[in-house]
Order: sequence, then structure tokens, then C-alpha cells
Amino acid sequence: MAPSDLRRPFKRPPISDQEKRRAQSLLRQAQNRQDAQRHARFLVTTVLTLPFQSYVPESQPEPEPEPEPEPEPELELELTEGVSSSGSNVLENLDVLGASKLKAAEARKWFAKQLMLPEWMIDVPNNLAQDWFVFARPSGKRCFVVSYNGTTISRLRNGSILNRFPSALPSGARKKDSGSSQSYSILDCIFHELDQTYYVIDMVCWRGYSLSDCTAEFRFFWLNSKLAESGACEPPSYYHKYRFSLVPVYGCDSNGLQAAYSAPVPYVKDGLLFYNKHAHYQAGITPLALVWKDENCSQYVMDTDSKGQVPNQQQVVLELQEDGKLTTSDDPPIVFGCLDGSFIQQSGLHSGCLVRFSIGEGGLILMDGKLEKADLHYLGKANRARGSADSFSKVMFQYGIRHTPLKIDVLLESVSLPVVQESTACDVEMDG
Repeated sequence: MAPSDLRRPFKRPPISDQEKRRAQSLLRQAQNRQDAQRHARFLVTTVLTLPFQSYVPESQPEPEPEPEPEPEPELELELTEGVSSSGSNVLENLDVLGASKLKAAEARKWFAKQLMLPEWMIDVPNNLAQDWFVFARPSGKRCFVVSYNGTTISRLRNGSILNRFPSALPSGARKKDSGSSQSYSILDCIFHELDQTYYVIDMVCWRGYSLSDCTAEFRFFWLNSKLAESGACEPPSYYHKYRFSLVPVYGCDSNGLQAAYSAPVPYVKDGLLFYNKHAHYQAGITPLALVWKDENCSQYVMDTDSKGQVPNQQQVVLELQEDGKLTTSDDPPIVFGCLDGSFIQQSGLHSGCLVRFSIGEGGLILMDGKLEKADLHYLGKANRARGSADSFSKVMFQYGIRHTPLKIDVLLESVSLPVVQESTACDVEMDG
């Protein structure tokens, strides 16, 4: 073998179009930022061309607002200015403050769509060592934590309330030094029940300043510097019921990946999370965040059935559409098959049903990263507690675990060759 071959980076043959989706997501981010900048310039131009008397009052310093009597909705938060409580587009146009004033079912529906959810790692990303962070994901309940107007509330992935409590987060408790009652903060957390701790994996908003359009590199830096200052990492007290803690985040070179995989942490691990350094915080499933597991860093690698047992054949949950197609939870959804009308009637199914299938010996057949055929066998309706269908990447990851798993050795191999021009000072340590 020629010497140059020894330095050729290892690359696992791609089995999906995940890399293409990553590139498209980064392009959309850039386009969205340009659109936002154009909109901001338009607003500034509009304001500057308004009649003088229209904006003179706004230019005067405003006095400190007097405290007003607090209402007693489900969350003590206000609708944002200009948001109506009726209309078909209300849920899409609300921000977190407006959504928190909604009735219980509507609030759950809104919050259930706001978390940024990772795809499962099917292929090794290009430039994994240079463009990605990695950290050990805590086991527990994924949730949003919102602090505002003297209270703190955590909401689960399905939008329901997990806990309501006082905290040391800005405006998170009813005490004089908790910060402005009008500012609010939003953290993306995992609640680890064994030590009753909220492990913070991302920061969406801090004291009213939105970080959703900032890169992951900046968000992690901001999170690392601001959370400890707030006192939220301190032990529980009267005005601070639960402790918050940061996780160690590493640049995904050989040392960082090995540390995330093997280094001891104060929580139970549930796989590794990879974040693209340039990724903004976007609601829904994104290929710019990836989850990966094996039996050494997670108790639950293969999906289990309702009895907690690993079934002999892989099972998937798909959503039934009006035309009989069976789709994943992706946007846009991936079609896995189709049921005919007579079978749908006989089985008592209807549009929107979540249906469970096993994958037979025919397996899954892909062509150029696209699903061509799936050998599905009907098992019945999914559990009622189930909120959504499986994502395509989850199905493919579970399929890979049973046939050609993506092992840690492959990940380490892909980041092992030195890159001279890259700096090694990219670790962002976030120890609580």
C-alpha cells in the first residue's frame, strides 16, 4: 500500500441521504438569517418614514412599570402584543409567552412542537472532528424549562407540565433579587430523576434575549458562562427547589469523542449527542443534531415492546394518512407503505392513527439513500400514550443495530487522523 493511502481518511459508505439533509439545513439557516435581516431593515425604514408625531411618544424614556395584580392562568405569563386568542394561525404565530396563556390542551400542543429533536446517526458526518461537538446524553425526561414572573415550569416533550417550582433562574422565584418580572428564560433540559437534577443541554432564551438564531458554538459558550452566574447550579433551597447542572461538551476530535464515550459523569448515560457547531436552535427534527448509542453507553439501545422486552423482529410505528399511506414523523414525511381501504375498515383504523408494524425478512431496501421497499407486517394500533410516529432515522438506526451497526471504532477512526490546520482549543467544558 502506498504511503499516501495510509493517511487517507476512513469513510463508511453512506446508506442514506442524511449528509444531503445536513447541507440543506445549513443552507436554509443562511436563507432564514438573510430574510430576517431584510425584514429588520424594512421595519427600520418603515419606522423612520412614519410621521413625526407617530413615534415621538415612543422615544421618551418610559418609567418603571408598576406591579400589576397577577392573573391565575395555568402559567402566569402574558400573550405577546398583537397576538389574538382566536384564529387558525394563532398557534404558529405565538412565542413562548403567548403559548403559555393558552388553555391546557392548546398549550401542550404548542410546546410539544418546540423542542429541537436530533436525528439518529445513520452515517458518519463529513468533517465530524472539525464541525461537531459531542457529549454524553443524560438519561431522563426531555423538557423545556421556562422561568418567568416569579415561577419556573418544566414541560415534557408532549407539552404536559412536569414540575412547577421556584428556581434561581432569572425571574424564576418570587423574591426581590430574582430579576425583572418581564424577562424570561428558556432552557432545554433533561430531568434526571435519580438525583432530581435538571441537566441543561441547550439554551434557547436568556433574560428575554433569544438565542435560537445563534450557532450552537455561541449557545454553549453563553450557557456555560451565564447559568453558573445565576446560582441555578447551587444545591436546592427554599427559593430553588431543583438543582441545575451543565454537562461536559467536547470538540469531536479523538480525545473529545473518547472522553464523551468513556469518562465518568454524575448521571446515567443514554448515548451520545452530536451537535453541529453552526446549527441554530430549530423546532422539530434536525440532521444538525444526532444521537448515537451502543450497549456500553446506554441501557436502552434496541427498542422494546410493551412488556419491556426486545422483540425478535424490529417494530416500527407509522402514521396512517387519508389516502392509506403509512408515513414517518419527518417533515416532509417518508412513506413506508400503503394500506388498502378494505383492510383499514376491517381493522377499525382511521386517518391519523398510529399503527405498529414488524419488519419481516425482506427488510428495508434503499436506493441512493431513499427507501424503495419495506417488508411490513401489521401488528395493531400503537399504544395510546404514543405521541407521534417514528422518524426515518430512528427506524434506520434500529435496523442498523440489528444488521450492520455503526460502532464506536468507526467513529473514532473517522476522527483519528490529525488535521494540521485545525486548532485543538475548541472544547467547551460545561461542568456544573
